Amino acid sequence: MSDFSFLENYVSSRLRQIPDFHPGSFNQKADTVDGSSGVDQETRAALRLQLIPGIGPRLTQLLLDRFISHELVFRASSTELGQVPGIGPKLIAAIIDKNWDAEVDAELARCQQHHVEILPIASDRYPASLREIPDPPQLLYVKGRILLEDAISVAIVGSRNCTHYGLSQAERLAVGLAQAGITVISGLARGIDAAAHRGAMKAGGRTLAVCAPGLGTIYPPEHANLAEEITNCGALISESPISRGPNRGLFPQRNRVISGMTLGVIVVEASRTSGSLHTSKHAVEQNREVFAVPGRVDQRESEGCLDLIRDGAVLVRDVNDVLEVIKPLARHVQAGFTQERSRTDSDISSPSTQPPATASHTSHIPPVSPKPLARLSPAEQSLYELIGVHPLHVDELLLQSSLDSGQVLANLTMLEIKKVIRRLPGNQLIRAD
Repeated sequence: MSDFSFLENYVSSRLRQIPDFHPGSFNQKADTVDGSSGVDQETRAALRLQLIPGIGPRLTQLLLDRFISHELVFRASSTELGQVPGIGPKLIAAIIDKNWDAEVDAELARCQQHHVEILPIASDRYPASLREIPDPPQLLYVKGRILLEDAISVAIVGSRNCTHYGLSQAERLAVGLAQAGITVISGLARGIDAAAHRGAMKAGGRTLAVCAPGLGTIYPPEHANLAEEITNCGALISESPISRGPNRGLFPQRNRVISGMTLGVIVVEASRTSGSLHTSKHAVEQNREVFAVPGRVDQRESEGCLDLIRDGAVLVRDVNDVLEVIKPLARHVQAGFTQERSRTDSDISSPSTQPPATASHTSHIPPVSPKPLARLSPAEQSLYELIGVHPLHVDELLLQSSLDSGQVLANLTMLEIKKVIRRLPGNQLIRAD
């Protein structure tokens, strides 16, 4: 089993992209937001699709699965579009409408006005680990800078209506992570999120805020100053068009981006209905680590975290509990940094080609042996033996197992948390080794 699969993909994808590009190449143009002349046609097509109401990440991915590129989506006939699940007559009419170019130009102008750049998924500066999730954002709006070193990151999330204990623990963990050279990611929300961002900055570290609405609207509004501080030592990130306001449906969608950019997610304080539990669920689906801070057993705000710990999440008493798990993953990414920096130094032939940022400030992290294979219960072992190296549908597993459906689903969750199996698109299961 390898705990490093998405990191290995990250390293290999970065090494494939070291600056073979020059001014005027696809990625160079795609990284520039200066009006219609500075953005390639595929990025314009991605923007056009994103601006169509009713087309979110899931439908976008279905369209790309069918037509390969955004440009080809707009070249498809109404009959071909209608063959994509979820694309009905209204969306077909919107896609074939010829009047979206003006909206694209206006969106690019708004980005320029707010000092926001657009990173398409093809950009070499798009977070590589985020590309590995099932439905990655095709475009990221960024205010500030995403650096290569931000691949070594941990999310801290939790309740907006938190206790003083939750606030102090979130800030304490963020300080410790930042001092260890790990970027802290959160969602700019009230409560735990804000404490995490402030803790990272207090320690002089980097922090990224993944926002649900567009970056033209800071939410909550009282965090405008906090958002500005974050842009000076990290970045604000969103997949929403720049003028899109807050909407309840955007926040669960945003949570998959938070977990997708990280090595793991720490839930500090959460009731059983807290949205931060969605982030931990995404983390399990994306093969990320899940951590939880215990709280009082008689407090509603602790119920979600206690449930996570009961179900196999790593119990966090202090930052060392996190670093023990993260260190081997961080060193694996650092190896990729070292290879990339070495190759970059030997390949530079033009003053206009800049080497990527490195994570040299994490070089003090000592070597740690990878985690051993998790110990499995008899029920978990029986399911693990049924799941092989070829994808198996969960319905087929239910038929083959002697356990009832509730036991199967509960033990599958444990196997995912222990990282011995992976869930693939379409409810397919496969061993992680």
